Amino acid sequence: MSARRSAWWLPLAVTVFFLALLGFMISLAVSIGEISIPLDTTVKAIMKRAFGMPFEISRIHEGVIWDYRLSRALVAASAGAALALCGVILQALLRNPLAEPFVLGISAGASTGAVCIMVLGIGYGVLTLSTGAFLGAVVAFLLVSLLAAGAGGSSDRIILAGVAGSQLFNALTSYIVTTSANAEQARGVMFWLLGSLSGVRWPDVYLAAPVALLGFVFCAAHARALDAFMFGTDTAAGLGIPVRRVRITLLGVTALMTATVVSIVGCIGFVGLVIPHAARFIAGSGHQRLLPVSAMIGAIFMVAADIVSRIIIPQQILPIGVVTALFGAPAFAFILYRARRAA
Repeated sequence: MSARRSAWWLPLAVTVFFLALLGFMISLAVSIGEISIPLDTTVKAIMKRAFGMPFEISRIHEGVIWDYRLSRALVAASAGAALALCGVILQALLRNPLAEPFVLGISAGASTGAVCIMVLGIGYGVLTLSTGAFLGAVVAFLLVSLLAAGAGGSSDRIILAGVAGSQLFNALTSYIVTTSANAEQARGVMFWLLGSLSGVRWPDVYLAAPVALLGFVFCAAHARALDAFMFGTDTAAGLGIPVRRVRITLLGVTALMTATVVSIVGCIGFVGLVIPHAARFIAGSGHQRLLPVSAMIGAIFMVAADIVSRIIIPQQILPIGVVTALFGAPAFAFILYRARRAA
C-alpha cells in the first residue's frame, strides 16, 4: 500500500517542482536585462495584463515586460520543450542514444530556406524569413524520407540519410553565402544559424507554444508504442503496434516541431541530445513519465540559457546556440562517462 502511495505522489511532486521552477525561471528571465526589474514588479505586470488586476506599474516597465521579455521567455520555453520531446522520440524510434532532432537534416534545410530569402531575395516581400526556413525544413525532411525509404527504411538508413541531407543543405547554404552575400548579410546569416531569440514577439509565441503543446499531447498518446520501440520493431509489432504507420507519423510530428522551432529561433543544438538523457536519471525510461519530465527540463534549460546569453558578456547578447553548446557538450560528456561506469 505504501509503495502505491509513493508511486502516485512522486510523479506529482516532480511535476509540481519542475512547473514551479519553470515559472520562477520565466519570471527571472523577464526581470533580467539592460533595465533591471524587480520580480514582484514582473509578477504584477503579468497579472495586470493577463487578468486585469489593478496594479500600478510604470508604463516603461510594463512595456518592456509584456512586449519584449515575456514573449522571448515563452518562446524559449516552448522551443526547449519541443526540441527535448523530439530527442526523446528519435532516440526511441531509431534506438540510438545519439539521435537528436537535427539528425534528419531539418535544421540544415531550414538554414538553406532562410538564406534563400535573406541573401537571394527569393519570395522577398511575400515570404518572411521564418516561412522560408519552415519551407526549407519541410523540403529537407521530404528528401531525407525519400532517401531513407529507397535505402530500406531501417533506423540506421534513416540516420545515414539524415547525415547525407545535412551535408547537402549545409553545402548549399555555404555556397549561397559565399557567392552572393555581402559582409552584412553573411554576419546576419551566421548569427541566425547559431540561434537567436532577439527578434521574437507574440506572434511567434502563438505559433511555438501550440506546436509544442500539441506535439506533447500527440507524443504522450503514443507512450506505449514508444516503450515497445525501445525493444525493437519486431517486439513492437508482436505487441500489436502498427510499426510503419506509427514511425512515419511520429517522425512527421518530430519534423514539424523541429521545423517550427528552427524557423523561429534558428539552429540550436544539444537540447534534443542532452535533455532526454538527463531526464532519464529522474524519470526512468518509461515514456509516460519521461516525456513530460523531458519537456519541462528542456523548457527550463532553454530559458536559463537565454538568461546566460544576455548577462555573460556586458552590453552584448550571445547567440543562444553558443550557450547551449557550451553547457551541453560538457553535460553530454558527463552523461557518457556515467553511462560507461554504470555499464
